[in-house]
Amino acid sequence: MKILLGVDSTAASQVAVTEVAARPWPQGASVEVVSVVDLAHTMNAPELNGALMGSADQAIRSAAQLLQSSGIESTSVVLTGDPKDVMVDYSGQTGADLVVVGSHEASAVVRFLLGSVARAVVRFAPCSVEIVRSRSGAGAMKVLLATDGSQCSEAAVRSVASRPWPAGTEIRAISVVELSAAWFRTPYPPYFDPKAMEELRGEAMKRAQDAVAAAEQILADAGLPESGTVVIPSASPQEMILNQAAEWGADLIALGSHGRRGASRFLLGSVSEQVAFHATCSVEIVRARK
Repeated sequence: MKILLGVDSTAASQVAVTEVAARPWPQGASVEVVSVVDLAHTMNAPELNGALMGSADQAIRSAAQLLQSSGIESTSVVLTGDPKDVMVDYSGQTGADLVVVGSHEASAVVRFLLGSVARAVVRFAPCSVEIVRSRSGAGAMKVLLATDGSQCSEAAVRSVASRPWPAGTEIRAISVVELSAAWFRTPYPPYFDPKAMEELRGEAMKRAQDAVAAAEQILADAGLPESGTVVIPSASPQEMILNQAAEWGADLIALGSHGRRGASRFLLGSVSEQVAFHATCSVEIVRARK
């Protein structure tokens, strides 16, 4: 497993480094610490360029030291260019399996400027992406695994099942039944026919139950404890996932890059994006490399 850890000099970046250092990773996993410096607006200011490069170098050295103290060997690199483009391109060039970045939510200005990097990575990186937020302690985790039975969701389930987790970690699989989507998947919408609506609801609930049962089996086969599965009808999957995570006190939400309605990347990937950028905990968007 190849992990790219994006860092800078912010507190959010330090949270991401600390999280990577605290977690167990699959045997043979490698971590490359990456810092990207945008020199586009300082071309005629060599002293400022030097300061920016020095800050980036300090960030990667600090990250490498923390990782090493946890027994994780790493390599590091400072790149130049637009951070959004560079992180996406570099993840593809290096064959990364996972990009890890901080949430950068210290202020509205930071959220707009630096959050755009994380947003671009979530949307366009060819691999999985984790947006890290701080959690209390470095031990057992609560992992909320959202699935709808699609191939993308199955990839997320298998990704979670394939990894080591801190002792005592709990994993809860949920599936949110989006009834509005079930309605419009029919060739000829039944226009408020109560019987037809009930049939659609039943079909959607059955798919969701099958999805969580499949997830439960994959986790059990991997020897991972599963703390209960939940099937929830809702008009807004992203809101329900966020609510469930908050109520349970999840440390991490894991879900596929798009779900069952995967015909439109823009519309259907928006569920995972909304979860990633509005959750109060870390979120991993799982994307299986082709």
